[in-house]
Amino acid sequence: GSKSTATDPVSEADLAAERAIRELITARRPEDSILGEEGGETQEGAQLRWIVDPLDGTVNFLYGLPQWCVSIAVHDDAGGVAGVVYDPLREELFAGARANGPPTLNGAAVRGSEQAELAQALIATGFAYDAGVRAAQAEVIGRLLPRVRDVRRMGSAALDLAWTAAGRYDAFYERGVQIWDIAAGGVLCEAAGLQVNSLAQEGPLPSGIVVAPAGLIEELTALVT
Repeated sequence: GSKSTATDPVSEADLAAERAIRELITARRPEDSILGEEGGETQEGAQLRWIVDPLDGTVNFLYGLPQWCVSIAVHDDAGGVAGVVYDPLREELFAGARANGPPTLNGAAVRGSEQAELAQALIATGFAYDAGVRAAQAEVIGRLLPRVRDVRRMGSAALDLAWTAAGRYDAFYERGVQIWDIAAGGVLCEAAGLQVNSLAQEGPLPSGIVVAPAGLIEELTALVT
């Protein structure tokens, strides 16, 4: 099958995983809404909304690259309530909740980076599937690369955010992400003490997200805007 473009595939694993997750949530929380990448939304207007990406990093999965995950979040009218990102290959479970202290990795507390020097910062990002957007994103990377320690592009926004929440990256930004890509990771990063900002659409560049320590957020946001 295909997702939004010819380069954005959907695998049978995506579909089967989402079906299984939906069945579990519906059995235990029938009054809640579920929004999944593959299956749309049920029960719009419910107080709690589960946001599911059954397999974030599908291209990596199809190529046998060990960088993909499952992302599940719960949101209410005020935003993210709780989120989990699970990397089954490494058996790493990142979990966090609003006003519940720092997030955890397999039960142990983790914290985001406190890096305040952009030149020393390791930045994670991702690129859109559309060729025109990619060209504009390449210009942004061209500005960014000389100013930072380095850039990583691993292919799973949800896992990038979880790793940022755990301090493995100093910061993350990406445009063209969907709500299911960032719903859980955003909760994790906020719980980890990081700043989470929105990026507005600009010309060919779609809207997006930037996550960084307080000492980097303004400078990084300006660079990728």
